[in-house]
Amino acid sequence: MPILWRDAMSHALYGPGGFFVAGTGPADHFRTSVHASPAFATALLRLLEQVDSALGHPARLDVVDVGAGRGELLQALVGLAVGVTGEPARSGRSGLIPPRAGSPETLTPTASARSLRTDPSPVAVRPSLAERVRFTAVEYANRPENLPAEINWTAEIPNEINGLLLATEWLDNVPLDVAAHTTEGWRYVLVDPDSGVETIGEPVSPDDLDWLTTWWPSPASPASVDSGPGFGLTWTDATSENEPGFRATPSSDHRRAEIGRSRDAAWANAVRQISRGLAVAVDYGHLREDRPFDGTLAGYRGGRQVPAVPDGSSDVTAHVAMDSVASAGAAVARCAYSLVSQREALRALGADGGRPPLSLAGTDPAGYVRALAAASAVAELTDPAGLGGHWWLRQPVGIGLDAAVAR
Repeated sequence: MPILWRDAMSHALYGPGGFFVAGTGPADHFRTSVHASPAFATALLRLLEQVDSALGHPARLDVVDVGAGRGELLQALVGLAVGVTGEPARSGRSGLIPPRAGSPETLTPTASARSLRTDPSPVAVRPSLAERVRFTAVEYANRPENLPAEINWTAEIPNEINGLLLATEWLDNVPLDVAAHTTEGWRYVLVDPDSGVETIGEPVSPDDLDWLTTWWPSPASPASVDSGPGFGLTWTDATSENEPGFRATPSSDHRRAEIGRSRDAAWANAVRQISRGLAVAVDYGHLREDRPFDGTLAGYRGGRQVPAVPDGSSDVTAHVAMDSVASAGAAVARCAYSLVSQREALRALGADGGRPPLSLAGTDPAGYVRALAAASAVAELTDPAGLGGHWWLRQPVGIGLDAAVAR
């Protein structure tokens, strides 16, 4: 029985036995920045240090990862927070250059901080970042075995966050409705959860129409759309490149839209939970002036793109209307946001992907090889045709934007 795409996605992704709830987790099916390189977590640690400074080094510094998968990002940050960086020593251009020892960015090891407290010096020494940070993973799946005890696990975003909220490829999996522009205006697209076959449903609600009018303008001239079975997807037999199944069929006679109102609400709610700090969303997305004609709905399974069939066997995702989401968060925070590419954001945090100087190979061959490997990993993270094309939405709450995203 055909149902709204939002309901189909909710059940397929987060219902009993859903894609993100059951199994070993999304890492087995697609590659994200978290999985690509430890340089991503290292850059986020730099950002956390900047937020910590903007907050005045509070006694409790929260790091909340929304849509945490199986906790991979927080596990990396836990390791970094206790001084295990896994990055090459500082030596010229090495992709992501760790801060020099003794700099304001350098973490004070826990043992050193504690020993300083016994020093008779009258100068007070604040607890190290490692002692003050509190990690929380937000995910519907059960807590993974062997997850470090330092990481709290919850199904809901906690409130009164004082620190950094991260949402890495979370919003693209927030369920949404899909609409098609017909001769009668925007109407919902319905989907059969078992087969993926789509049909045209009722006209969109006034609230969804208002969102579409504001954020996803209709075509200049109304289009005629077939409202019979199979709208939007056609069956394709097996080929050397694809398995048999339903395929999205781009068409010049209709326009589809993915109604981002549910994503706006999800992001606004996340920002609302922050007392002071910074919310960061990293995701595939687009802006109002460049909306995709046929939408971006897609499925992923086992490292391959597959038809978006919401039967629970694969990821179902759609790119994010980043400007709409950003506007919703700014209305809650009452503060300006920053929206840049991942390439720009990571470079501002020290990840430039530059090759180390060739002279290093003569003086420190092993160090040169390590630095070269690090630079290669960062190059993948900043490639504008790949992960570097992600958007970074940074929403400060109660702190200055410049302090939170200082270059």
